[in-house]
Amino acid sequence: MTLTVSPVGADYVAEISGVDLSRPLDPATVDAIVKASDKYAVLVFHDQPLTDEELVNFGATFGPLDVGLQEKLMKKVQDRYSSAAISDISNVDATSGDVADRQHKQAIMNVGNRFWHSDSSYDKHPYRYSILTAKTAASKGGATEYADLRSAYDSLDDDTKALIADKVATFYSHFTRQWLGIEDRPEDRRVFPPVRWPMVRTHPGSGRKVLWCDSKVCEISGMSIPEGRALAHELIEHIGQRENVYAHYWKPHDVVMYDNRSVLHRGRRFDMTERREMRRVATVDDSTALEQAPLSAATPADLLAAQ
Repeated sequence: MTLTVSPVGADYVAEISGVDLSRPLDPATVDAIVKASDKYAVLVFHDQPLTDEELVNFGATFGPLDVGLQEKLMKKVQDRYSSAAISDISNVDATSGDVADRQHKQAIMNVGNRFWHSDSSYDKHPYRYSILTAKTAASKGGATEYADLRSAYDSLDDDTKALIADKVATFYSHFTRQWLGIEDRPEDRRVFPPVRWPMVRTHPGSGRKVLWCDSKVCEISGMSIPEGRALAHELIEHIGQRENVYAHYWKPHDVVMYDNRSVLHRGRRFDMTERREMRRVATVDDSTALEQAPLSAATPADLLAAQ
């Protein structure tokens, strides 16, 4: 079969057909998918009923997979899946196999995913590609929305581009959890201490500048805490303007591969009493363009306590 790339609405999303993701991919196909990702950032594959092993093998084709998130952040025993590289993005209690109670970590995680974010922006080893697949989709709602960080930078006014040109943002994994009223223990907060990234970066594959800001940003260098957080909120609103958002409404066996260096995403609300099972693998980014920025001059006391 011949791989076909078909743009979908937004100029950063494409549907990919003519490839069976359950089988090993030849180098030419891998190269074509990487090139398509560099251009479109969000790639949609339909009707790909992958086993756990096949999902892991497909992800590993594009680089080393992260294997620590579930253990480090969710404190989750991998008894549902055959590989620690698979992240459970479902609302299912792993112990009982039933839909999780609203106070369960899995349910809380689904709520936290409704904020605009890039997977693992809060880690010193962030993700390059995330590959998400649906086993059981919500009957209503539950879409995943994507917003392009390259076009978001391009459409900034000149004054804002100048303002953020040399700014460094602090990303903190527990920032949105604090918004949600979740009181994590100090030992939990130390698992992912704050990291700092430049707010303007260049995407290696496309050569385009990227506006790097998401819901994990709790501080911006050279600004007071309130001023920095207000600016982050303003930038996230800019990134997520309705006309610039692609919404993917899941069907079972859909696979979406997205470049975390180019897009933000968020989950949308659905009936949490209804079973929704998603699985994800992610490749660790090894790009030298993502080296840590220097520490900013001021760090909030709550972040210092977490280090």
